[in-house]
Amino acid sequence: MRLENVWLRYHRRGPWVLRDVDVRIGPGEVAVVLGRNGVGKSTLLQVAAGVLRPGRGRVVDRPARVGWVPERFPADQPFTVSGYLTGMARVAGLGSSAADKAVTTWTQRLGLDAFSSVRLPELSKGTAQKVGLAQAMLRRPGLLVLDEPWEGLDATTRELVPELIDEVLADGGTVLVSDHRGETVRLPAARRWSVAAGVLTEETAPTGEEAVAVVEVAVPAARVASTVARLRAEGHQILRVRADTSITAPQARPAAAPLRPTGEPALDQPEGADAVEQAAGEAR
Repeated sequence: MRLENVWLRYHRRGPWVLRDVDVRIGPGEVAVVLGRNGVGKSTLLQVAAGVLRPGRGRVVDRPARVGWVPERFPADQPFTVSGYLTGMARVAGLGSSAADKAVTTWTQRLGLDAFSSVRLPELSKGTAQKVGLAQAMLRRPGLLVLDEPWEGLDATTRELVPELIDEVLADGGTVLVSDHRGETVRLPAARRWSVAAGVLTEETAPTGEEAVAVVEVAVPAARVASTVARLRAEGHQILRVRADTSITAPQARPAAAPLRPTGEPALDQPEGADAVEQAAGEAR
């Protein structure tokens, strides 16, 4: 998809909100749109999603299926959560059975089951945002556009957003996302588009600098030694190992050992029930 020489203003004689934007993004790529409030980030995302038409220029090769999640979901609509999502699934081209299945899948995944019969205006902002995410994913989009998607979400759902992005990318889709919370640190491979005074520039990492991510992993205490050894053998660096009695290992979500790519060689690790504390000492 390419935005070719895009200009946009909201009034005929008003100031240009976007000026001469020319940028391309391909399948399997994600770009983070950065900039202060009021500089044109949301306008850029709406143009990319097809919500707004540019005054000059054009958008070329936009994928046929677009998932659009605005910063504030328009909840002032006379529908229940289930009714709205079912209707949106049908609009997206799903048949009755496929629509019901998609709605069930996403209400469960986003923790919306208890709100199925609740009317949209009665939802909190965070729950309404979940509905927005669900409608964007009912049919896997070729282009997913997220405007401040973490805003108002609970911790569990914030963790889910990068997973949804990865799933779209894995299917060859494209993702654009804005964020002022710093959550996009979870997207280390993302391109960075900076918007200032309506002009877009792409930030580049210093030559030779590789993107780094930190991943937390929870494993049973008895497997710490072998897990640390395996990860180091695969070229990762163990930053810290800690015991966490609040986590029940079989049901654990990723939670404990930050990692980042490195060329550090594998080291021998301790064995046995005291592996957590011994490995922690070595990791320091």
